[in-house]
Amino acid sequence: MKALAHFKTITRHRHEVIKNCKKAGILWQGLFHDLSKYSPKEFFVGAKYYLGTKSPNDMERRVKGYSAAWMHHKGRNKHHFEYWTDYNPETRKYGPVKMPIRYVKEMFCDRVAASKIYQGENYRDSHPYEYFDMGRANRLIHEETSDILEKLLLMLRDEGEEKTFSYIRNLTDY
Repeated sequence: MKALAHFKTITRHRHEVIKNCKKAGILWQGLFHDLSKYSPKEFFVGAKYYLGTKSPNDMERRVKGYSAAWMHHKGRNKHHFEYWTDYNPETRKYGPVKMPIRYVKEMFCDRVAASKIYQGENYRDSHPYEYFDMGRANRLIHEETSDILEKLLLMLRDEGEEKTFSYIRNLTDY
């Protein structure tokens, strides 16, 4: 039964992202959003650690010390800032890379959808920003990418979905 519940959750989430991507003017991206979650490497782990109230990757991390499903997922989905790290020849270290704006838009749509799915009836437009803010200290994200995502999340919180998606549709660069 956990497999069916997990399937329903990731499918509801995906459909919510598709709706958001349509509002953001990136429907085509939304149609391909998170398809890797249905792959065996992600789906079976997700079903095993399914909780219903948050990502099963958190539980896998607690049990194993890492999440293989998450590492698989972030390596295939460009709307996650964790995908955008690379070796910097100047610093000779790995670090964050500025995300193309099309993926920042999808990341915003994903965060809003996740908050709606996990918060259910308790969802408020402030939830995506609150979640973003809570992880600020531990996030390895390019500063400009973080700034634009924060701007969008604050706009959602303060001005609502209609105005934010209208702004996103016209957003072409940082």
